[in-house]
Amino acid sequence: MDKRVLLASPRGYCAGVDRAVDTVRKALDLYGPPIYVRKEIVHNKHVVEKLRGMGAIFVEEADEVPHGATVVFSAHGISPEVRRSAAERSLKTIDATCPLVTKVHNEARRFASEGYDILFIGHEGHEEVEGTIGEAPESITLVDGADGVANVEVKDPSRVIWLSQTTLSVDETMTTVSRLKERFPLLEAPPSDDICYATQNRQLEVKAIAPESDVVIVVGSKNSSNSVRLCEVALEAGAGASYLVDYAHEIDEAWVRDATTIGLTAGASVPDELVQDVLAWLAERGFNDVQETSGPREGTVFALPPELRADLRAAQEGAK
Repeated sequence: MDKRVLLASPRGYCAGVDRAVDTVRKALDLYGPPIYVRKEIVHNKHVVEKLRGMGAIFVEEADEVPHGATVVFSAHGISPEVRRSAAERSLKTIDATCPLVTKVHNEARRFASEGYDILFIGHEGHEEVEGTIGEAPESITLVDGADGVANVEVKDPSRVIWLSQTTLSVDETMTTVSRLKERFPLLEAPPSDDICYATQNRQLEVKAIAPESDVVIVVGSKNSSNSVRLCEVALEAGAGASYLVDYAHEIDEAWVRDATTIGLTAGASVPDELVQDVLAWLAERGFNDVQETSGPREGTVFALPPELRADLRAAQEGAK
C-alpha cells in the first residue's frame, strides 16, 4: 500500500516570528554579544538554543539584566510595568513584540479608557495574556475557555467587549464567545479579528488534511500555544491521532507503523529545516509521496523595531 505525507502549506514561521528572530540576530551583529532577551524570543526550543549559541542570554525579568545593557522584549508582548522596570535600570530596549499583539494592546487601552469591561479570552499564565492584561488590569477579566464564563462578573452589562489572545483555536474561541453572549447579550466584538492570520491559516490547513490522516504530526514546542492548538484542531477535525514534537528523532516508530497517510504541519515559531528533517525521517520509512496543500499565500512582512532600524542606519552611514 502506498504511503504518503499530506504536507500543510502554509506552515511554520509567521511574519511576527521572523521579525522577532531577525531582531535578535541583527542586534547581536550590530552591538555584539551578549544581548539579553526577556523570556524566550519565540516559543521554540531549537530557535532559542541557536540564538543562545550566538550570544543571546535569556532571562525571565528585566531586573536580571545588568544596568545599561541591551535587552530585547519577546514577540509575545510586555506590560507597562516591564517597561518601567527596564527604564529604572537604564536598559537599552528593543521591542520585538509582534505588531498583531501590539494591536490587541492598543485595543485594550482604548476600550478601557472608554469605560468598557474587557473580557479577554486567553490561557492563564501565557506571556501574551500577562502583557495584555497589564495594559489595563482594572478593566480586564481573563476568560480561560468556555468553562470560565460562568464566573465572569462585569460592572455594566451594556458596556462589555471581548478581545482574545492571538494564538488561540478559532473554533474554541467562538464557542467561548457564544457562551459569553448568552450571559451578556450586548457583548461587543473587537473591531477586527484578534486571532492572527497565520494562526488561522495553519488551523484551516490542518482541518483540510486531518480527515484523511491516520496521524498528524505537528512540529513545535510544548510551550507554543499555536502549536498545541494545531494538535487539538487535528483531532477535532478527524485525524486518527496527533502528536507534537520538537525534532524528528522524537517521533515514536509505533505512531506511524500502521499508518498509510501522515499529515504534517508546523507551528508559527518553527523553522522549516525542522519540518524537512521530519520529511526525511518519514521518507526512510517509506513515506516518499509528499503532497503539499495549496493554502493561502502569505505575503505579510513586518519591519524591524524602529529603535533597531535607527541604529542600523547610523551604522551604515558611519561605515561610508
